Amino acid sequence: MAGHSKWANIQHRKGRQDAIRSKLFSKLAKEITVAAKMGDPDPDKNPRLRLAVKEAKSSSVPKDVIDRAIKKAVGGDAENYDEIRYEGYGPNGIAVIVEAMTDNRNRTASNVRSYFTKSGGDMGQTGSVSFMFDRVGEIKYPADAGDADTVMMAAIEAGADDVESDEEGHWIYCADTDLNDVTTALEAALGESETAKLIWKPQAPTEIADLDTAQKLMRLIETLEDDDDVQNVTGNFDLSDEVAAQL
Repeated sequence: MAGHSKWANIQHRKGRQDAIRSKLFSKLAKEITVAAKMGDPDPDKNPRLRLAVKEAKSSSVPKDVIDRAIKKAVGGDAENYDEIRYEGYGPNGIAVIVEAMTDNRNRTASNVRSYFTKSGGDMGQTGSVSFMFDRVGEIKYPADAGDADTVMMAAIEAGADDVESDEEGHWIYCADTDLNDVTTALEAALGESETAKLIWKPQAPTEIADLDTAQKLMRLIETLEDDDDVQNVTGNFDLSDEVAAQL
C-alpha cells in the first residue's frame, strides 16, 4: 500500500466520505499526546510531535483539538499507552501489519486476533511478515508541486532515497531516521508537504485481480481500523485496474 497505490487512493476517498470524524480525530490526537509526553511539547523541538501535528492538520483536525492533546501530555493526566505491532496474514495469505496504541495489551491482542480469524486469516508472531516491508519515511506532495524531474532533483538534494510520481501526486521516500531532516529540506525547496510520516512500504506488493479477495481484504482492514486501539494498518497488496474500478 504505497502512497500512490490504487488501494490507498480508494481508501482515502472512502475515508473522506464515510469515516466517523470523531474516531479519526481521536486516533490522531492520541498520537500527538504520546509524542508530546515522550519528548518536548514544542513541535519545533520534537520531530515526532511535529510530524504528528502535520498529519492531524492534513486530516483537518481543529487547532483546539491539537492544542488540547498537547496540554493533556504536559498536564500529566494522559493515559499510559504501549505501542505494539501485530503481524498476520489476511485472506489469500496477504501480509498485514497492524500498529496499535493501547492501555490494555490483552484486550487489543484478543481483538486483533479475532479480526484476523473471522476474515479467514491468521495472526502471527512479531516478525512473521514485517520482513516483506521496509520501514521508511514517506512525504507526499500534490501533483502541482512541480513536474517529476523538479521534484526528483529536490528530493535528491534533500537526501531522499526514491521518488514515485503520477497524476495523483508525488511520493518521496527516505530512511526512517531521516524523515524529519528530509521533510525540512524539501519544504524549503517545494513548500509545505501534504503529509510526512513513517510507513511500512511493501517490497513486492501482490496484485489482487479477484474481486472477492479484494472485498474480504477491505472488510478486514476496515474492521481493524474501526478498533479504537489501532492506529495504522498496512498490507502488501495492490489492486488491478479492473478490481479497483468495482470497489
